Amino acid sequence: MKNSGALSKSLICDADISLFHAGQHNECYRFMGACFTRENGKLGIRFTTWAPNAKSVHVTGSFSDWNIDDKYALKPISSQGLWSAFIPGIKEDMHLYKYEITTQKGVKLLKADPFAFYSQKRPDTASVIVKPNGFNWSDKIWMDKRRNTNIYESPINVYEVHLGSWKRGEDGEFLTYRELAKDLPKYAKDMGYTHIELMPIMEHPLDDSWGYQITGYYSVTSRFGSIEDFKYFVDVCHGQGIGVILDWVPGHFCKDDYGLYRYDGTPTYEYKNSNRAENMGWGAANFDLSCPEVKSFLISNATYWLKEFHIDGLRVDAVANMLYLDYDRRAGEWTPNKYGGRENLEAIVFFREISETLFHEFPNILMIAEESTAWPMVTKPSYLGGLGFNFKWNMGWMNDVLKYITLDPVYRKYNHNLVTFSMMYHYSENFILSISHDEVVHGKKSLIDKMWGDYWNKFAGLRVFAAYMYTHPGKKTLFMGSEFAQFIEWRHYESLEWQLIEQFETHRKTKLFFKTLNHIYKDNAALWKLDYSTEGFEWIDADNADQSIIVFMRRSEKPEETLVVVCNFTPIVYYDYKIGVPYLGEYEELLNTDSQEFGGSGQIMDEILYAKTGQWHNQTYHLTIKVPPMAALILKINRIEEDIKEESKIGKIQLANIG
Repeated sequence: MKNSGALSKSLICDADISLFHAGQHNECYRFMGACFTRENGKLGIRFTTWAPNAKSVHVTGSFSDWNIDDKYALKPISSQGLWSAFIPGIKEDMHLYKYEITTQKGVKLLKADPFAFYSQKRPDTASVIVKPNGFNWSDKIWMDKRRNTNIYESPINVYEVHLGSWKRGEDGEFLTYRELAKDLPKYAKDMGYTHIELMPIMEHPLDDSWGYQITGYYSVTSRFGSIEDFKYFVDVCHGQGIGVILDWVPGHFCKDDYGLYRYDGTPTYEYKNSNRAENMGWGAANFDLSCPEVKSFLISNATYWLKEFHIDGLRVDAVANMLYLDYDRRAGEWTPNKYGGRENLEAIVFFREISETLFHEFPNILMIAEESTAWPMVTKPSYLGGLGFNFKWNMGWMNDVLKYITLDPVYRKYNHNLVTFSMMYHYSENFILSISHDEVVHGKKSLIDKMWGDYWNKFAGLRVFAAYMYTHPGKKTLFMGSEFAQFIEWRHYESLEWQLIEQFETHRKTKLFFKTLNHIYKDNAALWKLDYSTEGFEWIDADNADQSIIVFMRRSEKPEETLVVVCNFTPIVYYDYKIGVPYLGEYEELLNTDSQEFGGSGQIMDEILYAKTGQWHNQTYHLTIKVPPMAALILKINRIEEDIKEESKIGKIQLANIG
């Protein structure tokens, strides 16, 4: 499938200008920035930028030896601050450029292009002119499948990745997009993931920000290669059946002097009110979501990544920061809205508008909110009063279970609600259970090192935690390195410790465990088909706090696909343990996390289990099983038998009623 490229070859029309200033242009990147075009029979570049309070604007760059000349002056083309000029004679790409903006006070600013498609590699900061080269996409099968898939009733198992530290070259340098494409998609597929979520790959000046302090919202970061290289990476992922999600930051931007901050010498992309503009917690500036041109900039930016790069979804960062006027602020540092509340009314409108726009154009994308509060209806459509996302990270579940797994098992019985409470609110949103990069840095410890106990118990605890996570309703996200139990916290400046898999059997077995668990998750409809329906989950025993054991079932529409899950959060073996089950018939272990092949003690049941008639745990039938230590069991049904006694009993009741 041939892509026509991202840049427009036509002149800017009145409709473009009108829609941009109305906050309703969804693809303004097609005429903003540096566009190759032909005007009056001459080839060149049309430069267009928005600087509503500038006194004058010039473009300068390598094509002009960085001289400032009136022949490179941009002219106003609207009364609301659009400046534009056609510079003939620039036929080749890869020229460097910036805008010299003269403020009303006569101060000259040298700014990168907010709409640049490519930028210099840090520490250099110029924008780069690139031609709209077509790309031969080969992902039609993937895109057609995406279009026709019910994502709510499908497995979504996300592998969160930081491209700069997943793997590095032997010299310690970054791998390129094309080098990463050789290994990362194949690895994700082999391990049983359905999607890769990339921490921001938009251009940013500081590696230590992990990409969340952005200067080039339309620029694929030059750290790893070119625009075409990144498209190639996405194309290869799709060829392997792996979706690609991008982290996206529409709430705030960094304050580097060449970027968006005070773009024309006055607050432009940020709020005019410094109380609202300044994001003191992150040393950033908050986007002015009441400004129409800013909304055109952001909505077009989301469209750009989804349309031009075939991206499958966006995980929207720091949604709570956008929704609450008092987020991370003390009394006196924020101003209530017009109703006297703490809600950012403009953010609510923005989320609803962008969700309506994107889902109309890209019906089956993932729009995931990182929203850390109990804001209602985040994943409900705007016409019902929701924010319009279709998924939300479950931060409550994450905080509860991470607290629970650090506890000595002696005290877990006093905190049993930490592993059961999530089902009290699960159906309020379309949740994704996530263990992200934020949970394995800044002294929080890696996932394996959070686990209680000695070396054996840490690995056993990781396995039972993961099995609980992957059988709990909701889609999944896991940060890289957790799947082979890297002990050190994530370090963005170096590769993951892949050598652990080669050097230590326990890490190798842990990787095998996660691969097995991931594929069990993908292959069993009961673990995802009815994630957001009350029919998909049922407690069998939620109340055994004394032994720290929970038992539940997961269902699809087919009874024979039902799975029974037993989680034991203590290092004690229980023999002849009775659990209720929904059907008479044969059961067997689909997964036992205590298997020796995963590094466990080998307390498995290598036999067929037969359910018996008799009430237990509010179920009509029961099994007697062995519960392994610090482990989880997933039991599958081999055969459902007809209960003649029950049928006879029902028949007698019916006859009695007739009589």
